[in-house]
Amino acid sequence: MTYLLPPLNALRAFEAAARHLSFKQAAHELHVTAGAVSQQVRLLEERLGVQLFERRTRQVILTSPGEAYLMRVRQAFRCLADATAELRPEGVTSLLHIGVYASFVVDGLRTRLAQFRVAQPQVAIRLSQPAGLHELLEGKVDVVIAQRLQRYPGYRCEPLESGFLIGPLGTSDCPEIETLRSCLHGHDELEPTTTIKAPLLPFAR
Repeated sequence: MTYLLPPLNALRAFEAAARHLSFKQAAHELHVTAGAVSQQVRLLEERLGVQLFERRTRQVILTSPGEAYLMRVRQAFRCLADATAELRPEGVTSLLHIGVYASFVVDGLRTRLAQFRVAQPQVAIRLSQPAGLHELLEGKVDVVIAQRLQRYPGYRCEPLESGFLIGPLGTSDCPEIETLRSCLHGHDELEPTTTIKAPLLPFAR
């Protein structure tokens, strides 16, 4: 059976733009220009015969058909991600890059991330310090532990015992992030200090 599917690049552009509600921020994530994202989305709309976004000055808003389509596209991406993870040979690792703010003490964090390593042995972890929302928006890290609440379109910010965990909405419910979130909600309180240390965990690869 031949599936009549839109181009994958157009779907990626649509999903990223829908998360950010911004062609510019979607372009940052996908490492293309905002014009390229806009063009991909418009081509997708023409192919579907449906308007997915309402264009406003410096902002785009999903239409009702766009919201419905986004839900199904995300489900499809999740199925592809799950299938890819199941296909990956045993022992092959992926990398989760975590940014932490400058004054964060990583000693207690290492203990919790060791628990993550047990739960997700196929995922290696790298820490970058200092790192914040700017590095996250530029795609330099996958998630950030921030000192203050920072809300941004297309990103989820949730409280920890000390600080906040920020990551893209599109990956916030993936197994790796869910496990990380569970480990970070541990028992030992992580206190901020002026120490800036350890950009890389021993078990990172």
